[in-house]
Amino acid sequence: MTKLKHAVQSFGRARMIILIFLVVLLLIAPVFGVSRVASLNDMLTRFAMNAVLVLSMVPMIQSGCGLNFGVPLGLVSGLLAEAIIWEYKIPGARGFVLAMLLGALIGAIMGMFYGFILNRIRGDEMVIATYVGYAIIYFMNMMWLTLPFKNPSSVQGYAGEGLRVTISLDNHWLHVFDDWPGKPGRGVVLTIHEYLNGQWTPQEFKIPVGTLLLFAFLALLMWLFFRSKTGTAMTAVGSNPIYAMAGGINIKRMRMSSVVLSTSIAAIGMIIYGQTYGFAQFYTAPQFFTFPTVAAILLGGASLNKASITNVILGTFLFQGVLTLTPSVINSAIQLDMSEVIRMIITNGLIIIALTRKGKKDA
Repeated sequence: MTKLKHAVQSFGRARMIILIFLVVLLLIAPVFGVSRVASLNDMLTRFAMNAVLVLSMVPMIQSGCGLNFGVPLGLVSGLLAEAIIWEYKIPGARGFVLAMLLGALIGAIMGMFYGFILNRIRGDEMVIATYVGYAIIYFMNMMWLTLPFKNPSSVQGYAGEGLRVTISLDNHWLHVFDDWPGKPGRGVVLTIHEYLNGQWTPQEFKIPVGTLLLFAFLALLMWLFFRSKTGTAMTAVGSNPIYAMAGGINIKRMRMSSVVLSTSIAAIGMIIYGQTYGFAQFYTAPQFFTFPTVAAILLGGASLNKASITNVILGTFLFQGVLTLTPSVINSAIQLDMSEVIRMIITNGLIIIALTRKGKKDA
């Protein structure tokens, strides 16, 4: 009993409750005609879509800059990179990789500006970051309308001025990494027979192998970075800035580096998200990623100055799992489509849980 209690405390009571809730939903799903295979497939897909965005939170948390509410700087950097690559009509995997590289570069430039601001107002980073995040979104709203993009697949209407609100990736790099190493348009698919509605039914389980490997590669680089001299110094700044200063570490430089790294990874994460989602969404869309991304890292067990790859994986899985599975089961149970209402309630509920427990070790 003592070991079980210790295990629950180590895992976190809030996370344990959410995990049990997920398991219960999976167990009762077939009762209401909801496929477990399809549900797990959706959870895996959403994990692959969002994991890199959550990973971008780690550097700033580790350096003591707190939760990155200014993540929209990275998001608009990724969107800008996509628009530029489309302008030069570079499709497929080559265009996708170039967009990630360009997005990381633009994100680094924006991160320098962002880091400069955060270094000037130490102690209020999360408040100022929120304002910076919203400011860049609305500044870019004007830029999306005025930048000289001419690609017919990107610009609005007959005037050919300004980017569309939503741009399909069908002719660019839709699922290019999701489908690898399988056939384009199909990917790696497993056929699993599931007992559903009184009969055995074959269900397709698509594994986004390439996207998962891309996340694993970026997570490995992050893990190696925080074991390097610079990464160790960055962690020291977040854990004990006075001790770090006494050790000769340039605190401002480490904080700046963490912001640049976080913003660049967020730009890459935005491009990966669009590759799976199938659309790039401009204008006010980036503002809807901030709180879910912050909530995911907190649900994974991160604190204000400590985060790990494990927190990223666990938090993304729990957040996206509940967000995916709950509407499906409830809609089928009540025979009424309330997906958006349920999704909003769940999203905001999980965000509240995460933010109100951000300082607790058992979150």
